[in-house]
Order: sequence, then C-alpha cells, then structure tokens
Amino acid sequence: MLDIAQELRPWLDGGREFAVATVVGVSGSAPRGLGAAMAVDREGTVIGSVSGGCVEGAVYDLCRQAIEDGRSIVERFGYSDEDAFAVGLTCGGIIDILVTPVTADTPVRAVFRSALTGAVRDEPAALTQVVRGPAELLGKSLLVRPDGTYEGSHGDDHATLDRTAAARAHALLEAGRTGTVEISASAARWGSPRTESGRGSHCPGGLTLLVAVNTPPPRMIVFGAIDFAAALVRVGKFLGYHVTVCDARPVFATRARFPDADDIVVDWPHRYLQRTPTDARTVLCVLTHDAKFDVPLLQEALRMPVAYVGAMGSRRTHTDRERRLREAGLDEQELARLRSPIGLDLGARTPEGTALSIAAEIIAIRDGGTGVPLTDAQMPIHRDAGQPAVLRTVLGVA
Repeated sequence: MLDIAQELRPWLDGGREFAVATVVGVSGSAPRGLGAAMAVDREGTVIGSVSGGCVEGAVYDLCRQAIEDGRSIVERFGYSDEDAFAVGLTCGGIIDILVTPVTADTPVRAVFRSALTGAVRDEPAALTQVVRGPAELLGKSLLVRPDGTYEGSHGDDHATLDRTAAARAHALLEAGRTGTVEISASAARWGSPRTESGRGSHCPGGLTLLVAVNTPPPRMIVFGAIDFAAALVRVGKFLGYHVTVCDARPVFATRARFPDADDIVVDWPHRYLQRTPTDARTVLCVLTHDAKFDVPLLQEALRMPVAYVGAMGSRRTHTDRERRLREAGLDEQELARLRSPIGLDLGARTPEGTALSIAAEIIAIRDGGTGVPLTDAQMPIHRDAGQPAVLRTVLGVA
C-alpha cells in the first residue's frame, strides 16, 4: 500500500471509502512483489496494480465486495493448466492477495492515514497487516516507527500480540526490507488467562504478518569524478539510489559535470567515507583507479557492513591494489568482499555500457542473481525469498 501513498492519501483526506488489495504472498514467477497494492473506491475508481493486469479484473470485484460487506479476505491466484482461460497468472506464478475495506468506521483507517502521510514525507516506518490467522484479526494493522513505538492495535485484549508484532516489524525496518513474519501460537495468545480453560484465547496455528517497510532510498557513493562516473550516476538514479559523487579535485567534482547527482562532495575519498552515514544497503563504487586514493579508501570500505564495494581498473591494477591492501593490513576475508575489476562481463567499452555492467553486478549480488543469460539458466526466473543467499555463491559472495 505504501507504493501508492501519493495517490491514496487524498482519498483518506477527502473521506472517501475504498478497499485496498495488497500482495501478501508470492511463489514462482509473478509480475509484482510483496506489498504491491491496488485500491478501488466506492465509485469504482482504481489506482495501483497487483499483477500488471493478469488478475486485476477479479481483484476489482473483490474490492467492491469488501467495501459492501466490511470484511477482509485473502484470495489466492495461480495459473491452472486445466483451465487456461480461468483468472490467474499466465506467467505460472502464485500470488496471495489481502483485500481490506477502509470505510468510515474501519479501525485501520487512522493507522493507514498515519502510514500514508509518513510515506509521502519519506519517513521511515513499517506497516504490519495480519494476512493469516483468525478472521477477526485479518487485515488488522500496526504502524511501527524507528524508535520502536507503534500506533494501532489488534484489539483491546491483544497487548502481548501487539508488542510481539511490533518487535518483529522493527527488525525488518532496521534491515530496510519488506517481508512476512510468523508469530507462534504461544506468542499469538491473548486475553485474560482466567477463562474456563485457564489459558485465554489463542491461535492454534499462529499468525502471519506482512511487514511493508518504507525507508529512505539506499545510497550509492561514486568515488572519482570521471566520465564513467557521470554515466553511473544516471543509472544509479534510475535504480532508485540516492547518489553522491566524491572527488578530492574541485576542478572535476562540479555540478556542471554531474547534474544528476544528489550530492557532490570535494574531499579525500577515505576521509569522506569515515564521516558519512552508510548502512547495509549502501553501495560503494571506486572509479578513481589511483593508488593514492584507492588504497586508503578501500581500507575503510572493506571493513564496513555495506552491500557492495567495487573498484575499477585492469587486472594488473587489481593485482597491485590487492598487494598494497595486504601490506596495509587487510586479511583475505576482507579482500574477498572487493568486486574488482568492477562489473559483469558485458563486453562494454563506453561509459554508459560500463555503468550498466556495474549496475548489473550490484543487482545480481543484492537480489541473488547468477549473472548468466536467462536463456541458459535452469532455475526459476523469480525465486522465492529464501533462495538468493544460496545463489550468491555463484558470484563468489558470502
């Protein structure tokens, strides 16, 4: 739902009643991922998409029905070999869709308003929704903030469940990742223990929550204000990164040369890296290929918990660079994190082609790709969330 915040918040501000359909489960090939949303108001207006057109017609009908009956439901859509004309995904995947009504008296309306307002302002937060469990909890939501506080509730007798859900959502918020979490039957118990059974109410099978995370864009820091850097800045922006260019030479690090960069910094690369914020999603691209810049910079970068460190240069440059880094005290495990020469082998020679090569490697490492042509690959095109960590070994990444 957070992906359509700009369009959806005015509906709430205007008092409009609607239903939101959200992708809460994906298996196999599917056009859109977890958290993708589509909304339908009482007049039939539609914003967003859950499948790129495959099942929108059926989901539209579910949303209209949810507005009328006021109940949240989960519906599964998948391709059927027995009936190729049935509603489903022609790509062969399976998606689960949660449909939640947001009418005048819906308890989640206030939580959704806060979540959408924060998303429009690009404030970090995590929105949880119950996607598997008792019917009375389906669609219930919490909005969890970076300091651990939360808004909303699963009900008057659900304080323990609220705290558990908020803690699990906060962990995903810190990781900057949308996903689902399971809450065990014991943690999902609620109410007073002084019932006839002495145990209170509980969910025998536990609960499943979708945690949709809104975080600021990940950072791409490009060191070296060269022509290849200008092309990489454009590709980085296209991929949704907040892109910074850093170079110690003021004559090269200018807005005229890098109009698409979010930030341009004139400083020694290693000194800037020591003082600027980074996290587990940050990618560092070292394009200086000059030992006086590279070695002190990589000494810092390879010891940071960032997503990617790549350095430009020939194989001869790489060999010399590794020697210098060993002499500077880096061990083999730290050196193994360095992607050098930077990028995948696309045969690229131009700045634009090289930028695509670097971006392709970043995406492959981030999402668990192999980097081989899909024509020759035997694994599914879209893999389940648990698979990428194994597939990263193909690229030699831990």
